[in-house]
Amino acid sequence: MVDGENAEAPKDFETLRALIIERRATLPKRLAQVAIYALDNPDEVAFGTAASVAQSAEVQPSTLVRFAQSFGFQGFSDLQDVFRARLRERVPSYDERIERMRQHGITASRSNLILDGFLEATEQSVAGFRSGADRDALDRAVDLLAQAHTIYLIGLRRSFPITSYMSYAMGKLGVRNILVDAVAGMASEQAGFIGDKDAALAISFTPYANETVSLVGSAKARGARIVSVTDSIFSPISAPADVLIEIGEANFEGFRSMAATMAVAMALSVAVAARRGGG
Repeated sequence: MVDGENAEAPKDFETLRALIIERRATLPKRLAQVAIYALDNPDEVAFGTAASVAQSAEVQPSTLVRFAQSFGFQGFSDLQDVFRARLRERVPSYDERIERMRQHGITASRSNLILDGFLEATEQSVAGFRSGADRDALDRAVDLLAQAHTIYLIGLRRSFPITSYMSYAMGKLGVRNILVDAVAGMASEQAGFIGDKDAALAISFTPYANETVSLVGSAKARGARIVSVTDSIFSPISAPADVLIEIGEANFEGFRSMAATMAVAMALSVAVAARRGGG
């Protein structure tokens, strides 16, 4: 038995980090190797798969399980939850963002400064995506979506305005789609008829909506093709994706632009309609 298997698992990242540092020198060689990798690459541990993390850390997946159990976790996924919670905790709340603006001398009486800040973030988002966009991925996404019998649009919380626009645009353009809006808590039921002739377009950004992640996993399990629009290859909706579109939105005082994402949504909607029409 590895020391610590029966110990209570740390509930937060800082406690876990301190415990890893404390015990790292006494861990067996392979577990110490995982410890070093985890401390150096916490985002990758949070959203990688067991296979990808093991490959990057140059150990076997079973070593990850042993490492997690040595700190009181039942398995690697439980350990990942603590790393994922770290990301959610470091995203400032809306109250904190407003307070940051006040500290920087930006108040409601200076609305032009606020407008200029958001316009600059919008320009940065669009320019950054234009220069770094994977155009082949966009083409593959259009091909995949155009071939689908029905396109399920999955994007909750701050991503919902994007998917709701796409549903409106696709509806006007004659593209069969279902908007998963989670009204009355019916998201699972709304996505429940997805099948292997369908596609799901999912949108989620840090700190990632848990329900979106779950719905993408269910859609993948049902044989649907997946297009994921997200901010990192380590996003939990990246691994299931047949096509990944990565977008890094700029922010103003912690409030992130959605300009580049909306541009991609508009482009995909129109391009899919054109492709289905033989254009």
